[in-house]
Amino acid sequence: MIIGKNIKKAYGDLQVLKGVNLHIQKGEIVSIVGASGAGKSTLLHIIGTLDKADAGDLQIAGQSVMKMSSKELAKFRNQHIGFVFQFHHLLPEFTALENICIPAFIAKKDTAPTQKRALHLLELLGLKDRAKHKPNELSGGEQQRVAVARALINEPDVLLADEPSGNLDSVSAKALHELFFELRDKFQQTFVIVTHNEALANMADRRLVMKDGVMDT
Repeated sequence: MIIGKNIKKAYGDLQVLKGVNLHIQKGEIVSIVGASGAGKSTLLHIIGTLDKADAGDLQIAGQSVMKMSSKELAKFRNQHIGFVFQFHHLLPEFTALENICIPAFIAKKDTAPTQKRALHLLELLGLKDRAKHKPNELSGGEQQRVAVARALINEPDVLLADEPSGNLDSVSAKALHELFFELRDKFQQTFVIVTHNEALANMADRRLVMKDGVMDT
């Protein structure tokens, strides 16, 4: 599902990624751990096509994304990649249902089937009775589950998570971690999770360690 070869990235004189190689299978849950500044989030942003590598090759779902234009990348990202961040980034003026539908509407999908899928996801995530609630009416754990549903609305091949439970209490964090595995088993999506949470990192099918801009083997 994801093949990265010799990925490099610098910001000015600071070499953040120094030649990262990785190979992630379809349906695999992989955690990436390492000290702050090791390059974890930079790598995740490159895999998510939010940033471009300076050198190397990256293939996702059989497509080489390094050669795509900005417009092509935006379309590819919307169709194939879902994101869950530490901060849920829900739009406060919209309901949970409306927030979930946004990526599908960007992809110009029809309203009725989109809302039907969003309601199905809300039910799946235990939020059926929260569809019309706005973010400020939801708990932190509920907001993060809405963000997960939004990431899933376009049925992406890959779901990327950057410190997804960083702002949650231990009970909500545990529930979110277990949810990722339930979703993988149900939808066979590939998960790449950057985390400092050792419990989550160790639950993954594989635990990759980054150190000084490379994978520590």
